[in-house]
Amino acid sequence: MRVLIVDDHPMVIEGCRGMLSGQKDIDVIEAHNADEALEKYASTAPDVIVLDINLPGLSGFELLRLLLKRNPDAKVIVFTMNDDPVFAARAIERGARGYLAKNEDPKVFIKALRSVAAGERYLSGNLALRLAFADQSLTKNPLDALNSREIEILRNLANGKDMTEIAHILKVSYKTVANNCILLKRKLGARSKADLLRIAVENKVAMRLV
Repeated sequence: MRVLIVDDHPMVIEGCRGMLSGQKDIDVIEAHNADEALEKYASTAPDVIVLDINLPGLSGFELLRLLLKRNPDAKVIVFTMNDDPVFAARAIERGARGYLAKNEDPKVFIKALRSVAAGERYLSGNLALRLAFADQSLTKNPLDALNSREIEILRNLANGKDMTEIAHILKVSYKTVANNCILLKRKLGARSKADLLRIAVENKVAMRLV
């Protein structure tokens, strides 16, 4: 079984290699960004892709979309530090076959790989339980909760505008834009400006249709 690990942290990749070192039937291939991942996917045809969400440049969610566009049957496990069921729901909704937190036991990592390779889906027991009892709104489009001004601010963020430029474009004060960004982070589950920007870029196409 060929497993492609996509992560920009060499220590994470080495950790994955260590966890799989005793599995004689598994070969590890590595990539550190989206471009490398697409190239390795085309040249090696891995059986399973283990994908971090937070990649430099193109996000993990966007890479997931591109991989599934190339091959709708691609078997992708999202492997991340974030064990929030919101992110797990979004990943599964977008086509991931599994979602795994990086703090899981190594045995769980191996079990997830083999389950997904066999055509099954995989969530750790704890995360599956939290998703089962989570509000159903987790699987809805996150843009549905936004008003028209928030959509415009998010659209402009996705287009590379800063808050001063957005205030000028929308003919409102900088403080208004800043306050709206705070509300946007709450509504979209973003923990930082970088998270908000990533969500803006990931939903750029959807926002054109709003």
